[in-house]
Amino acid sequence: MDFKNTLLMPNTQFEMRANLGQREPLIQKRWEEIDLYKKVLEKNKDNTPFVLHDGPPYANGNIHIGHAFQKTLKDFVLRYKTMAGFYVPYIPGWDTHGLPIENEVTKKGVDRKTLSRAEFRKICREFAIEQVNKQKEQFKRLGILGEWDHPYLTLDKSFIADQVKVFGKMVERGLIYKGFKPIYWSPSSESAFAEAEIEYMDKESKSIYVAFDMISDKFKDTQLLVWTTTPWTLPAN
Repeated sequence: MDFKNTLLMPNTQFEMRANLGQREPLIQKRWEEIDLYKKVLEKNKDNTPFVLHDGPPYANGNIHIGHAFQKTLKDFVLRYKTMAGFYVPYIPGWDTHGLPIENEVTKKGVDRKTLSRAEFRKICREFAIEQVNKQKEQFKRLGILGEWDHPYLTLDKSFIADQVKVFGKMVERGLIYKGFKPIYWSPSSESAFAEAEIEYMDKESKSIYVAFDMISDKFKDTQLLVWTTTPWTLPAN
């Protein structure tokens, strides 16, 4: 016999399971319906502003754990400042230029050497915009609040014009010069690499420990221990 219905037990409308996979999209849909981001801005519009300059990710594919980690940490800061009463507009952006985008387009079978520069740039632009829309939905799925309908893209003409203006001011102030410097160059990509794009392969090198005698009278019978992976340079020392 089941006596469960004969007991006056506490009752709750909370579900016993979180079901986050189904629940989170509903919560985010509710945020969008009530325009939560703009409501928060309106509430604090007369208060001290706090602006986080968010470095734009490349628009070259799905987001990965690194994107999720750094974007979530930034969202922590923005929400804290918002709850502390600051006016916190957050404008996300994307870097829609660069070799990572060209590489992804090339992987899709596009041969840039058979196209004009204008044709290849057009294909890269279309690909970048497609990835922006994809990443935007993925970031929103993480619960990040921001000006997602009006992000900044480095391919926007207004953004490019602002860059030219800043460069022009640098020229006027004499900050721009032409000179020579060593760079990282990719023969296959026919392009310069940023240092952040370079990965060194592990390599085993012969090394040596050498003791150098001190020549100062104050440090008689004293030696400096040196370790080097370029022992062939020691004779010149």
